[in-house]
Amino acid sequence: MIVRARVVVTIDGPPIENGAVVISGNRILDIGKFPEISGRHSGQELVDLGEQALLPGLINAHCHLDYTCLRGKIPPTKSFADWIRAISAAKAKLSEQDYLTSITEGFAEAKKFGTTTIANLTAFPELIPQVDPPIRTWWFAELIDVRDPSRTNELVDLAIDALKCGTDSGGGIGLAPHALLTASANLYRRCEGISRLENVLLTTHLAESREEMSMFHDAAGPLYEFLKSIGRDMSDCGHETPCAWFTKIVGAPAGRALPTDWIVAHLNELAESDFELLEESTRKLHVVHSPRSHDYFAHRRFPFERLRSLGFNICLGTDSLASNEDLSLFAEMRALQRSELALSPKEVLEMVTVNAARALGKPQVLGRIRTNCFADLIAIPCSGTADVFEKILAFDRPVDWVMVAGKT
Repeated sequence: MIVRARVVVTIDGPPIENGAVVISGNRILDIGKFPEISGRHSGQELVDLGEQALLPGLINAHCHLDYTCLRGKIPPTKSFADWIRAISAAKAKLSEQDYLTSITEGFAEAKKFGTTTIANLTAFPELIPQVDPPIRTWWFAELIDVRDPSRTNELVDLAIDALKCGTDSGGGIGLAPHALLTASANLYRRCEGISRLENVLLTTHLAESREEMSMFHDAAGPLYEFLKSIGRDMSDCGHETPCAWFTKIVGAPAGRALPTDWIVAHLNELAESDFELLEESTRKLHVVHSPRSHDYFAHRRFPFERLRSLGFNICLGTDSLASNEDLSLFAEMRALQRSELALSPKEVLEMVTVNAARALGKPQVLGRIRTNCFADLIAIPCSGTADVFEKILAFDRPVDWVMVAGKT
């Protein structure tokens, strides 16, 4: 089919006025001005979107759909440790069916706001075979072994089996050691070992809160006391910053290739020594910032410019609805723009398109409108003479037209 719109935003180059995209199966076959496209592909079904901007579907690089049902249930707390207690108590009341409903409703909401690809962390990978995602999905099994480190290998093996049993969602699979505070060094190393052998991505939460910094660097603070009280081995505390400890435990073994790049969520709390360490590193992490969840927790200012200047690939995610109000990446883009005034609207849009595609290892087929890319597209109203990228960021309603893998 031919899909025509007032303007086609390819991301690769300048927007194409009176543009059109040719779709064949689940891929993009051709792009250009409508008169040229219609001449080259006569006789094809035409979908004329009218006064709309056609752009790549958005990519949410970090989300927890498990907790869609917790929207508005946990008010901001004074400490991160208190929030962990609160969400743990809320989760204890949820059944397997609650989680399935939560995940299903989360997928529907994400798609409603123009997300066509999502990196979803689930604490219940065994539920994945029961879910049929309506959008392209990377499933990450979130792993925690803080209460029983002796079960690490079994935990990872079970997660891999569950991930492989899931339906084909057009994306991929990954492992997500939750965070340094809840996942052992052995768990991180085991996940890295599997990622080298199989096509498995890796993600984790890192340096999220001031309390995490106090725990690892000073062996003190509310988070340190809480985890000590539940029996966590605290011998890794009081020596390094979280970033330095992470770098140490996932460092490449002697004589081997560097490990797979990590997708790191948050990275808010960095000491000056951390920036020096990151500058020297030959590995450039993918970093996911969740602006509205960041504001909910009142974290320290996200070091956007310093990380970007060091060559890190920065993406956006919504995090979970236990710390956010909805799953709109448009709202996340606006929140980022409010805090990073020097960013152009196009640069912000790239964080939920091409940057996120790079993090997922699919820069050639996701996040842009280009020949042979996946036909994952959305359209939003676009009239008048204002800058099209400004109009995209200002859009604050559900998206009426969404295509995933060539199907609407």
